[in-house]
Amino acid sequence: MNLLFIHGPAASGKLTTARAVQARTGYRLFHNHLVVDTLLAVFPFGSEPFVRLREAMWLSVFDAAAREGTDLIFTFAPEATVTPGFIDATLTTVGAAGGKVLFVELVCPVPELERRMENPSRAEFKKLRSVALFREIRQGTAFHYPTLPPGLQIDTQHSSAEDSARRIIAHYGLPVNGQAV
Repeated sequence: MNLLFIHGPAASGKLTTARAVQARTGYRLFHNHLVVDTLLAVFPFGSEPFVRLREAMWLSVFDAAAREGTDLIFTFAPEATVTPGFIDATLTTVGAAGGKVLFVELVCPVPELERRMENPSRAEFKKLRSVALFREIRQGTAFHYPTLPPGLQIDTQHSSAEDSARRIIAHYGLPVNGQAV
């Protein structure tokens, strides 16, 4: 089982890239907003129950998928409300079931992130859509998070989702629609 762990800042193209990889590989897409948006219906963002349940839900899905041999794509925006031990817990959980975590970091210059921020496609989920709020948050420590393990890095300013998906698949040797590359 592979857990393709795509991470990067808001508006870097995580979900768009993940969907392109999914279309080519058949991996299941478990993006972070499936859990985030569910919990926001009950708890404020960053509250103790929100943080605890979000990570427990993420890890439970990783564990069950790894035990079933279901390849997953997960999107993650590193930020301060995620506990620093989450990445180690992910590696331990997936590894205990014989799986591997494959890291992909999406990077993009801030002006381009801001240009994308108010894109209507971001309204599908409760994503950050305000440039002013994005700037305010960047001034503080909300986006601070420990460095994630190394992996493939892609600058999405000059790489379409389709090109990024092809690079990810080639880099990790992922099967394309069930066929080994």
